[in-house]
Amino acid sequence: MTTRWLTSDEQRAWRAYMAATLLLEDTLDRQLQQDAGMPHLYYSILANLSEAPERRLRMTDLAERSKITRSRLTYAVARLEKDGLVRREQCPSDRRGSVAALTDEGVAVLERTAPGHVETVRASLFDRLSPEQVGQLEEICARIAGGLVGGAQDGGGPEDLPWKRRSTPCP
Repeated sequence: MTTRWLTSDEQRAWRAYMAATLLLEDTLDRQLQQDAGMPHLYYSILANLSEAPERRLRMTDLAERSKITRSRLTYAVARLEKDGLVRREQCPSDRRGSVAALTDEGVAVLERTAPGHVETVRASLFDRLSPEQVGQLEEICARIAGGLVGGAQDGGGPEDLPWKRRSTPCP
């Protein structure tokens, strides 16, 4: 198989994308660490739970919404649980499954932190774009995400998605 090297235009676009995403994630992490003492991933977990019916999600569904492995989610939820922001419950329909539930304290943290987070997102991203560019950004990102979820890259299938990966058991 012949390597399809990036063209000069593609290389510049790739590097600009990488710089922007890394800088944006760092900016969001710094703001959330300062305002809530947590990284962006933990805030996203709380936000996903806040949007779920009864503020509860099965751990597998939460991993999928968060686009992370189940083991990474388990670690994050354990930390959030220790801080009193989330509680784990047994899944009523599946004894092997568990549910993450947002606590009232978790809701309070979101309510305190959301205004600063939204302002950071707006100032760092949307205030720099025209309305037309916002639409283009959504279209581009949705196309990329859809291709990756559909397994279009490297012939991967649904089992290769982060939230579907199984940890290798220790011997």
